[in-house]
Amino acid sequence: MPHVIVEYTDNLGDDARIPELLQAMNETLMAQNGVFPTGGIRSRAIKLTEYRVADGKEDDAFVHVTFKIAGGRTPEVKKAACDALFEAIKAHFAQAFARRYLA
Repeated sequence: MPHVIVEYTDNLGDDARIPELLQAMNETLMAQNGVFPTGGIRSRAIKLTEYRVADGKEDDAFVHVTFKIAGGRTPEVKKAACDALFEAIKAHFAQAFARRYLA
């Protein structure tokens, strides 16, 4: 049962589009050739209201994604899933990343 946990800074505002991000990540996991049973995929997001980025002088933002899975999958399968998730996340935030500092 894979779990995807997204932490994001509240200053992302409308750029966050979290429901769409969660959908994209779930679809990405479902597309991994049956490695992750659809009914077991869990994704959630936590909006951070207390954080500091670097020196705190800018309106910097960040997104942190944790991906948890049970053992038994090969390193190749895990790498493919993580690479696919990372590409989905990058695509989701591409416009925001082009306009502002976003880690």
